[in-house]
Amino acid sequence: MRRVVVGVTGTPGSLSALHRAAAEARVRDAELRVVLAWQLPGGELGSRNSLGPSALAECRAAVVERLREVLDTAFGAVKPGVTVAGLTVRGTPGAALVDAARDVDDLLVVGTGSRAALRRLVRPSVARYCLAHAACPVLVVPPSPLQSELDAARRRNFWRMPLDLRELTP
Repeated sequence: MRRVVVGVTGTPGSLSALHRAAAEARVRDAELRVVLAWQLPGGELGSRNSLGPSALAECRAAVVERLREVLDTAFGAVKPGVTVAGLTVRGTPGAALVDAARDVDDLLVVGTGSRAALRRLVRPSVARYCLAHAACPVLVVPPSPLQSELDAARRRNFWRMPLDLRELTP
């Protein structure tokens, strides 16, 4: 069966990618596989700590609940019109997505967030990893123009800069 695989985190960019993936799945008459990758608190170092099985089970339950919340936020009562399968994977996002979309008939959909210089140093780009390693076509969904306007408004509020009224008129 053909699949459209999409990675989500709950951010506005990943929700845009999820909606685009649902549209692609409808067009292709494919299953929509929604992947949420996760790691233990502390990353790889956290897995070396002596976390008991109950703590690991709690982390898994929290991730499953987060995936349910993301799907509910994205679609609510309106069904996407395709078969949806949720998948939580313990690992890095790029590797988890590439592994979930390993067939050449699959389509991998990823979103791009704001890629400020500091953020690129701290967290590598999942979209670039997927483009370099995926065996199937990869669709990279750019951030919404509204997101960049929202980010600009937050920066202006943070620095207490006055609003230029010319920005409000088309």
